[in-house]
Order: sequence, then C-alpha cells, then structure tokens
Amino acid sequence: MDLNGLSADQAPPISAPIRFFLTAPIFGVIAGLLILLCDPQMLISRYSIESIVITHAITIGFLGFVMLGALTQMLPVLAGVKISKIDTVAKVAHIFLVFGTLFMIFGLLEDHSKLILASSVFLGIGFLALIVPMLLALSKVVHVTASVRAMITSLVFAFLIVLMGMHLLASYGTDKFSSLHVLLANVHSVWAIFGFAGVLIIGVSFHVLPMFYVAPRFKPFCKQKVVWLISFGLLLWLVLNIFLESYSTVAKIWVALFFWAFATTVFLKLYRRRRPISDVTVWYWRTAAIFMTLGTFAWAINDYYDSRYIVIVSILIGGGFIFSIMSGMLYKIVPFLVWFHLNAKGYMSIPTMNDMIDKRLAKTQFILFLISLVGFVVSFFIPSILPIFAITFIVSMLILEYNVIAPVLIYRKIIKTKPEFDMSAFNISVEGIE
Repeated sequence: MDLNGLSADQAPPISAPIRFFLTAPIFGVIAGLLILLCDPQMLISRYSIESIVITHAITIGFLGFVMLGALTQMLPVLAGVKISKIDTVAKVAHIFLVFGTLFMIFGLLEDHSKLILASSVFLGIGFLALIVPMLLALSKVVHVTASVRAMITSLVFAFLIVLMGMHLLASYGTDKFSSLHVLLANVHSVWAIFGFAGVLIIGVSFHVLPMFYVAPRFKPFCKQKVVWLISFGLLLWLVLNIFLESYSTVAKIWVALFFWAFATTVFLKLYRRRRPISDVTVWYWRTAAIFMTLGTFAWAINDYYDSRYIVIVSILIGGGFIFSIMSGMLYKIVPFLVWFHLNAKGYMSIPTMNDMIDKRLAKTQFILFLISLVGFVVSFFIPSILPIFAITFIVSMLILEYNVIAPVLIYRKIIKTKPEFDMSAFNISVEGIE
C-alpha cells in the first residue's frame, strides 16, 4: 500500500466518518423494502412519488452518507486541513441527515406537508453543516493538488444541489410549483450525479487507485484538466437547456466523453497494477467502469428515444457506476480506518485489512448486488419480476451492513486492551468510537 501524501497528524476521530458508513447500508435496506412494497408500474415514471422517494433513499441515504463520511476522513488526510470540532459537527450533521431523510420518505409517501417541509430544513442543515466548513477549510489550502481541486469543485456542486433540493422539497410541501420546476429538477439530478458524485469519484481515484491497488499514477492532463472540462460541460448543458434546448445534447456528449475516458483509464490502471491480486473491490471498480460507459452513453443520446427510458439510465449510472464505487470503497475504507487508528494508538497486533472482512460474504454480497442491478433493468420491461430483485438487493445490503460492522467490532475489542507502544508522545490526534 502506498501511503505517500497522507497527513496522519490531521486525521479526524474514527467516529466522525464511521457513523456515516454504518448508516448507509441501512438506508439501502429501506430503499429495497420500498421497492418490494410499491406497485412496480409506478416506478416506470421518474416523476412518480414512489420513484422520487426510492431514488432519494438511495442517493441521500446511501450514496450521500458514504460520500460525506469519506470526505470527513479524506479532507484532513489528503488535503492536510483540519476542520474545527469535526467530530461534533459530523455528529450533528448525521442526526439531521438521518431524520431529514426519514421525514422526506414518509412525508412524500403520506403526502404530509409538515414532514416534507421539515425534511427540507433538516436535510439542508445536515448537508450544509458539513459542506460549508469543508469549503472554508479547503479555501485555506496552500498546495492545491488535483484531488483537492476535484473535492472543491465537487463540494461547490454539492452546495448548489442542496439549495435546489431544499427548494424542490419545499415545493412539494407547499404544493406550489414554479414554471421552472422540471428544469430545476433536471439540473439538480444531473449536477448531483456528474458534478458532485462523478467529480468526487474522479478526484479521489487519483489517490485511491495508486494507494490501495498500487496502480500506475494518473497522467498530468487527466489530473489537471478533466475536472475543469467536465465542469465546463455541465455549465454549458445548463445554458443550452435554458436558451437552446435542442442543442443540449452537444453538452451531454461532451460530459459523457470525459467519463468514458475515465472509465477506460480505470480499466487500464487496474490491469497494470503492480499487485495483480483480484478482490471484490476490484470487481466493483470494473463493474462501475462498465456501467459508467453504458450509462453515460445512454444519457447522452436519451433525447432521441422515449423519455421514460431515463429510468434505465438512472439505474445504470446511479446504481451501476456510483453505487458500485461507494460499495467497493466501503470494503477498503472501513478496514483501513480501523487499522490506521489502532496503529496510530500504538497497537501492533492488529488483523490485516484483508482479514477484517469475510471474503466469501463480500463476494456473495457483490454477486447479489449485480444480480439486483441487472434485474432492475429487466424489470423495467417485465414489472412483475421486480419483487425478486428487490429481495436480492435487500439481502445484499444486509450483508454489506454486516461487513461494515465487522471491522468496527474488531476496533472496539482491541481498543479495550493495552497497546504495545505508548504513542502519547507523538502528535497524532486519533480518538475512539464513543
């Protein structure tokens, strides 16, 4: 493992990111239950309340929690910046996000205006409580690396989509929709997928692939230009949608091209890594690259076919690309955090990262997830079989939750024992899970 460039002395308490990682699969289970219990015909339209609820149970409840947890850990370590009282901030944000997401789910399903409005406020506070301090901290970085630049760009998009999301939720709560509601909803979803999640994944991969997989480093052009080119394409897409909608496909193809290039780069780097040992996380990265290529291509040309097929595009990109990356990274980040924090406290008799998670269970979880993903696409054409794949998805999320908990239990067990070395003389701020 290549740990060059990590600022260990800035590491936040393990409890700050881990609470997000432990919560994410639970919302995956909730999303699966919602899919299982709803009328499959209602999910064919992206504008149905059921589709909106399930989509956000996944995008906020799972993807959002994993990304915020990862940022909580990576900003201090990769960027070398310290967010004041990060454990308290993360705890408060986590509480607001959990209740905000639950309020949104039940508020929209039950058409309860007060719950919907409360969810808008809670989610806004939860997201902004982390996003704003992160942006302020990053603004003070002297040496701006490619990963830092990508994280800043991603968080700017996150800030904007949170404001849009609050407005869109409030519209459902007050039952007052502006003439720009559909456009705003489209911008919200596209910028969330490509601007927030997509750019963040690309930026983080600059460090993650060489660090965890000993893969070749990215070339300067990719690290210095791609994030700006994607951002330009997303802004161009917005302008064209407002003024020249018939030409918006040009911007979509522009954005898609750079994500295709990134997918190809990921494949090549994983193939050329110096330690060609395959595990479930490599499978997830390769799966993500495949679905990213398929999904962005389908999105780029979706103006030329029935608009309802955008649901399939969402499954390919949101599930196949982003969900795969986030699931795979949980298998790397959580064991790494446990090892990192125990090692920093002077514990030497620590299980290796590979030994903290049952490999057979991880592979079973990946296979069930992949079956679910393909099944969701097929179910768009044969809705009656959707419950089968909802069940496989629920089981995969339950296994993922177990696999995330396992390393944490190892941490709690070891931290109760006496460390082999006294690390109190070293300036490494690492706290336990409270």
